[in-house]
Amino acid sequence: MTALLLAERVPEAGRVLVLGAGGGLELKAFAEAQPGWRLLGIDPSAQMLQLAKDTLGPLASRVELLEGYIDTAPATGFDGATCLLTLHFLPAEQRLHTLAELKRRLKPGAPLIVAHHSFPQTREEKSRWLHRYAAFAVSSGIARDDAMRAIDAMDARLPLLSPEQDVALLREAGFETVELFYAAFTFKGWIAHAPLQPT
Repeated sequence: MTALLLAERVPEAGRVLVLGAGGGLELKAFAEAQPGWRLLGIDPSAQMLQLAKDTLGPLASRVELLEGYIDTAPATGFDGATCLLTLHFLPAEQRLHTLAELKRRLKPGAPLIVAHHSFPQTREEKSRWLHRYAAFAVSSGIARDDAMRAIDAMDARLPLLSPEQDVALLREAGFETVELFYAAFTFKGWIAHAPLQPT
């Protein structure tokens, strides 16, 4: 889905920034889907970047890997960017900074795709959605005790936001046309675009 959404705007020889590159699975998927794209993967973990290099194999020649955070990325114009399964680790103020810095590195009209945990945050609603997440994990073969420990950890450690708060942060960072493209229990995904007129 992410590769298809990027391809709506990213040209055949475009540059794509992947923030939170992790083990390189999306970098590999993008490189395979679009042979002309040049990719920059950023992650704070040297160990994960080594895994990404191994995952990419012969595709690694088309991918630059950089250890760090968004401020480490060059401030040149990218044709598109992604930040998958990453923003839910950041508190709101740091998320806003990260989104604003992503927008600053995008060409006018370029897409940003984000996906992470995002669901209602009143105590009752949060509990209901976390237990739904656990129930789905159990139905997929995860041991019940492990699933319950996972949602306890999510509840205690992740600075989670509601979908409305996530959309508000994207807009506050300066993105336009924020559209929901994915929703599955606690996960949400949006595509947003940098303004056509630079701000």
